[in-house]
Amino acid sequence: MTGTTMIVLIVFISVGFGVMYDMYKKHLEFKEKTFNLNQQNDLKNESLEQKITTLEHRIQVLEKIVTDEGYSVQKDINNL
Repeated sequence: MTGTTMIVLIVFISVGFGVMYDMYKKHLEFKEKTFNLNQQNDLKNESLEQKITTLEHRIQVLEKIVTDEGYSVQKDINNL
């Protein structure tokens, strides 16, 4: 192997490792962004699930009120 060939080989290896390091760094940045977005989405989902639970409970209460016999009697009285 000549000296020129060794120099070219060293340059290619150095550039190759530099490119691979940059790719790895970008990959880690992407994973961190994805992780942060997933955490935000999880918090939003929990909040929405709590709201849905609250609304379902309120709907059940309203259904009990509407299906109650006293409500229909009161409605008939109001219609008179």
